[in-house]
Amino acid sequence: MPLAPANQSQLIRSSQKDEYYQTFLRNNANEAFQTIAGSKRWLDWRKEIELLSDFAYYGLTTFTGYQTLGEEYVNIVQVDPTNSRIPSRTRRGLFVLCHSLFPYLLDKVLVCLENELGCEQEGGGGARQRQAASWPWSLESWLRGRTRRAVALLSEPQRRACLPAVFVLHQGLTLLHRLHVALFYISGSFYHLSKRAAGISYLRVMGLNGDDGTIRSSYRLLGAVSLLQLLITVCLQLNNFRQKQRARQEWKLYRNLSPQRTQSTGPRAASCMLCLEERRHATSTPCGHLFCWECITEWCNTKAECPLCREKFQPHRLVYLRNYS
Repeated sequence: MPLAPANQSQLIRSSQKDEYYQTFLRNNANEAFQTIAGSKRWLDWRKEIELLSDFAYYGLTTFTGYQTLGEEYVNIVQVDPTNSRIPSRTRRGLFVLCHSLFPYLLDKVLVCLENELGCEQEGGGGARQRQAASWPWSLESWLRGRTRRAVALLSEPQRRACLPAVFVLHQGLTLLHRLHVALFYISGSFYHLSKRAAGISYLRVMGLNGDDGTIRSSYRLLGAVSLLQLLITVCLQLNNFRQKQRARQEWKLYRNLSPQRTQSTGPRAASCMLCLEERRHATSTPCGHLFCWECITEWCNTKAECPLCREKFQPHRLVYLRNYS
């Protein structure tokens, strides 16, 4: 009996089942490590423990040539691009690395870049101390050292440009994942980017299902709706980006104005809580707190929130008090 390609519902149920057992394995590994080594070391190594748990799960199932528990649950088998052979060990190993190790390393590199660029702009005090407190022989310390040396080679304008680029890369990866899921709903293959990279697809062991056409049509409709939602999200993010650019241009326009001195009887009322100096070019956040224009716009380049009450807002909502006294 010829095997038919697995449909979207089978691939999703298989992935959900695998995630359930992976979570179960991670929780038990975390609990065992925390009991043996203590909470402090567990907090330092929890991501590595989860990585080793994922390696154990896929190493004992996919890499050794067996079905995962999720694949066995829905009766599907992995095949290579020819749809006639089980994937080779090299192809399965590539999938395990792309599915577990690559996201871990990418997240570590992006976090190190963001922290290093952030502490370069903020002076580096607290961030440097946190970095020094990590294990000197850990992967994170090695990545931080390499990242610090790479950032040191950049000029100041390049460092200022790299920090928003890291944020854009973070957002771009999320949008790429959503795009891939929408295409999966439409095409019905490669639910994970790692399987697409390794060229691993699925065939179902059971025969043809009479509802298969209806299932695929329903998921195609869901994929079209997901693409529309993704398009709206991209448009909104581009609009937010333009608003941030406009806020930066206004900052460049007003930063060269002559210092505006606030007339006040109390020195505390006329001081900026960011620079702790006399407030220049008083600017109000939507929540009503006052800061220097330069201080609050620089703050909003990294965190779009009030430094005092932590209320979220868009940078274009800052109000420059031109005649405030």
